[in-house]
Amino acid sequence: MHEYGVSRETESPLDRPSGMSVGGPHAGEQNVPLPRAGGYGPPSQYGYGSPSNPAATPVPASPSSGGPITDESVQPDEHVSRETPGGVEDDPPLAMEALRAVQILNPSGEIVMPRPDHPRVICVANQKGGVGKTTTTVNLAVALALHGNRVLVVDLDPQGNASTGLNVPHHAGVPDVYDCLIDNVPLAEIAQAVEGIPNLFCVPATIDLAGAEIELVSVVARESRLARAIAGHPEKFDYVFIDCPPSLGLLTVNALCAAQEVLIPIQCEYYALEGLNQLINNINLVRQHLNPTLDVSTILLTMYDRRTRLADAVEQDVRNHFGTKVLNAVIPRNVRVSEAPSYGQSVMTYDPGSRGATSYFEAALEIAMRGVNTGGTE
Repeated sequence: MHEYGVSRETESPLDRPSGMSVGGPHAGEQNVPLPRAGGYGPPSQYGYGSPSNPAATPVPASPSSGGPITDESVQPDEHVSRETPGGVEDDPPLAMEALRAVQILNPSGEIVMPRPDHPRVICVANQKGGVGKTTTTVNLAVALALHGNRVLVVDLDPQGNASTGLNVPHHAGVPDVYDCLIDNVPLAEIAQAVEGIPNLFCVPATIDLAGAEIELVSVVARESRLARAIAGHPEKFDYVFIDCPPSLGLLTVNALCAAQEVLIPIQCEYYALEGLNQLINNINLVRQHLNPTLDVSTILLTMYDRRTRLADAVEQDVRNHFGTKVLNAVIPRNVRVSEAPSYGQSVMTYDPGSRGATSYFEAALEIAMRGVNTGGTE
């Protein structure tokens, strides 16, 4: 399977079909295939009907000729603009949005994202608040679950926002992750199935978790409580996402000890870069003393506003520093992403045809493809 890169064009956002996200690698980087308006990626892996003929199962159009993609028409170092319309340029915007919605919701269940050969435990961490940790956790989990993966979300933030986004009860008195960390209650007794999303489960967090930082201080093996709980779960998940609080305390340390990978969402603003060095230092300390397998595998740029030079400058700085760890998919500022939690939903189900949903879907597919191509981590 050949790989090809994606470049960002400079035209106005109005020139691009609604829902298409922006993002691009530096020249020479190897990247995984990303979904375009005309298809998911490699025709051997994904297929679906076109808006004009839903019963058909065409392969995506070649970026240069408009014909089917073949091994000869796509070269590994070829750069294709994600904003190139491809074979559906004559379709009206509403038809394209409806097609994207069907792709993302996958009601038939026929389209499956690649499943890893072993469980991937991913800690979503950044001590700066408001960078999109919870939003990223919820939407990536839903996207993967809708496409055939078994996913567990562990809400480790006392605010319980991930539980809210998945519409899981987390009021006082509900068994939550606090009981697991402090009282050794098995994780299987706490996890709740997420309504309407098959294969997705959530371990909620209540306000009780706010006191766990203090109570864990005197507990034996306090840093590995969550790791033991996840390892003791009788079911095996393809992905376990741990939503961390905006701090570097014991809860975040527990998440880092339990995870194999760290996903860092970075807001495309200057302040987001200031605390990044401290976060990396803490991750290195945990790797040296507590969890030698821990790796910063994924960087996701969020709240990207292409109208500003600052967003582009932050993106370039991050890509220059982290290289291929940065996903090609970039999450734009999108009001639908912010509205979805107020309805107890992810943006994937609230407005599956929106730019935010499309971008998170691309990010989820890229994470899944990287896990297959690299054996779990970058």
